[in-house]
Amino acid sequence: MLAFTEELTVPTRGKGTYEITDQVAAAVRRAGVREGLATVLVRHTSASLIIYENADPSARVDLEEFFRRLVPEDAPYFTHTAEGPDDMPSHLRMVLTRTSESVPVRAGALTLGTWQGIYLFEHRTAPHRRSLVVAVLGI
Repeated sequence: MLAFTEELTVPTRGKGTYEITDQVAAAVRRAGVREGLATVLVRHTSASLIIYENADPSARVDLEEFFRRLVPEDAPYFTHTAEGPDDMPSHLRMVLTRTSESVPVRAGALTLGTWQGIYLFEHRTAPHRRSLVVAVLGI
């Protein structure tokens, strides 16, 4: 059994989705695992990870609009606003999605579907440098 971990840094320009499939796939290749499981964790409470449609960018535009409407900024009932009006909405958007994703590895590659990609979903307005950890276990 092999175990491999690697930290990735993903710069963002603010709210939106950032595809990280290629970076995760490269980490899997460096791990040297032929069969196993790759897990990615984002180490923040105001960004998340999703596996989502990667063929048509309008799907991501619709996702971002849905979350903007689902969890609006400047809601009068938010008390956790120390870092600005996007602070609490960012935490709620994160909790509604995921902070980790796991993908089986077969023949040394991620087994994502044809139209699937792994995305960092940035929920804050300002640019950030997000820390992610990729862990690969297998043979």
